[in-house]
Amino acid sequence: MMKLVSVIVVLLLLLCSITSWGKKMRWCAVSEAEQKKCAELAKALVAVLPPAAVTAFARLSCVKAYSTADCINKIRDNKADLVTLDAGEVYSAVKQFGLTVVAKEIYRDGGCILAVAVVRNNSSLDMRSLQGSRSCHSGARWTAGWSLPLGHLLSRNLLPWAEDEPISQAVSAFFNASCVPGATTMAANLCFLCKGQRSYIRQKNFHCETSHSEPFYHNQGALRCLQSGAGDIAFVDHTALDSIDEREKDELRLLCTDGSLAPLSSFRTCNLGRGPGGGVVTRMNIRKIARKFLVAAQMSFGWRGRERRRFQLFESASFGGSDLLFRDVTEKLSVLMEDMDMSQVLGLDYVALLKGLGHEGSSLEDSVVRWCCISHAEQKKCEQWAISIKSDPLVCVKASSMSDCIEKIKRDEVDAVSLDATHAFIAGKCGLVPVVTEYYGEKCETSAGGGGHFESNELPPVYGVAVVRRSSKSLFFGSLADRRSCHGHMYSPAGWVLPVRHTLSTEHNNSAPCEPNKVYSEVFWKGCLPGGQGNLCKVCMGGTEEAATKRCADNHNERYYGNMGALRCLVGDPTGKSFGDVAFMEHHNLESNIERLNTSGWAEGWVTWDFELLCSDGSRAPLSQWKSCNLGAVPPNIVMTRPVLTARIYDLLMKSQDTTEARPDSGFHLFESQQYGESDLLFKDVTKCLVHTSHMDYRTILGNEFCSQAESIFNCTHSNILQFCNQDVCSIF
Repeated sequence: MMKLVSVIVVLLLLLCSITSWGKKMRWCAVSEAEQKKCAELAKALVAVLPPAAVTAFARLSCVKAYSTADCINKIRDNKADLVTLDAGEVYSAVKQFGLTVVAKEIYRDGGCILAVAVVRNNSSLDMRSLQGSRSCHSGARWTAGWSLPLGHLLSRNLLPWAEDEPISQAVSAFFNASCVPGATTMAANLCFLCKGQRSYIRQKNFHCETSHSEPFYHNQGALRCLQSGAGDIAFVDHTALDSIDEREKDELRLLCTDGSLAPLSSFRTCNLGRGPGGGVVTRMNIRKIARKFLVAAQMSFGWRGRERRRFQLFESASFGGSDLLFRDVTEKLSVLMEDMDMSQVLGLDYVALLKGLGHEGSSLEDSVVRWCCISHAEQKKCEQWAISIKSDPLVCVKASSMSDCIEKIKRDEVDAVSLDATHAFIAGKCGLVPVVTEYYGEKCETSAGGGGHFESNELPPVYGVAVVRRSSKSLFFGSLADRRSCHGHMYSPAGWVLPVRHTLSTEHNNSAPCEPNKVYSEVFWKGCLPGGQGNLCKVCMGGTEEAATKRCADNHNERYYGNMGALRCLVGDPTGKSFGDVAFMEHHNLESNIERLNTSGWAEGWVTWDFELLCSDGSRAPLSQWKSCNLGAVPPNIVMTRPVLTARIYDLLMKSQDTTEARPDSGFHLFESQQYGESDLLFKDVTKCLVHTSHMDYRTILGNEFCSQAESIFNCTHSNILQFCNQDVCSIF
């Protein structure tokens, strides 16, 4: 009884707030079955709600349309008010037609779906051999039926896409024939397999339309296309798999990204990615009453609705169809707050994917690549790079740190950056993918195709080392308490990750090895860890002139940043002040960097003999013995980007590599930084070439040992960039 009273109270409150409207809501239906369900919902609302409430906001009429695209037009033109769309269509409705999203469908696992590729169990296809096959898709620009599969194929460089053509043309040429409902105006081949009725009368033509009158429409239709033998592969979302008859499940398999096949039950590990589910759209001027209508309908007929016996909002079988008005697997509707941005509703990764696929009408945003630069020196080098490859537009975008670069790539403000191992690990956790890896071996091996494209089965690391002045005779591992430290930068593999593995001080037992900042703050008196805070910033200097910056900035503008910066920190500034006792850095180019201390005017008289390495066994060694006296291996830097851009970034880098190799006297060298006053700008100076690794997972490149250590650290060390990336649109509603 109390529940009934509370429902009535809420409805009366809704009534009081919008009595002046008295508007009839018009739902857009795309088939006879959907029209029938809509009509039953209208009757049910009249039957269970008080007459005054019905008059105020719960009168429902049903408007017939021939497709979801027709619904979008009707809503824009004030001929209908509401429709549920796939997330890809939601994006188009908002960005191109000025509509707004008022609710999201929430499923058993949250607000997102997994894209899966389904084939018959006797199929010889795998994800690398789809070219020339016949494909069935749930809908054009749909999350699981279009965007996520194409994003995966592009990320692995499996789908050729010329810069001057729309993605639909590339897909049409890639598959032998397809049924992509909604692609009627894209390319004829994308509709070749569809079975809907053809007619010259627009309202009677259902061939290749996003309507239940097209037999191969939606998830069920795409599976029907596959099972009938019309297609070889179906791209659908995982929620459709439960609806397959048990006897037929053994006849179907999932294609996995590693080239294997898996049973349908393995969709959580064998899928093409995750994206947002469906949403309800309307016009801006009626968004408030639309929200209240949806609340009333769900309170009455949702899974927990008081009147579920009268009508079930998320059930379609009794009307002779599936996924009518809403997907049948919907658990509830999440009615959205006012004025939420698309990236908040659909997620940053998904919005960036749609932009990359040209959902806003442009193909690959005019092919400009935006490279992330974290300092004035990097900006200067990047601008010279852009001049050296005039045929490929390169734009240099400023960021404050590597972490800021990762966020900017996620926000689609820049496209690519080369990241050290720790930041590459973070970027991988954030959904970015490898393009190439820096190669530090003796000689680059050209791939079979030649043309400057390099491949390697091994990716040599660099090594972290602890360097001290030879004159500091009392310094060893275990005796570093209350000393001054130099760390390169926050999250640096050699300066931040590796040192904490060693006994820095016997007085401190490294009680928190997964919290490097805490360990270093407790062990050292003070230091310079660019990007840090407190006593770990007191030795830092900041920047001057064009690179002026506050002390401890997490980029080259801080003169004690990076490998060269840690060495400067160890010897002190030109006045002999602000120096450290031990520097944690990478071994490469150490001797040449010592020479540059003199030639750059930073400090005079320093030679290699003036420095020694601290070994983990408590001994010391000359710099030349870094192979046996080091902190551990540091995996190579990785160029990372959003998945849809890997082919474009790879193409730019290969052309750049070819250009600089063919013009050695041009004055610009991709892997040299000395002329810009710093070291390791954009890429490490020790890099010999860039090796193709877009086919590899970032964890494979970094190795299990490093990934395990990074995982352990970030399990108990707060990271703002990881917190930003973990704002999961799939679970926050």
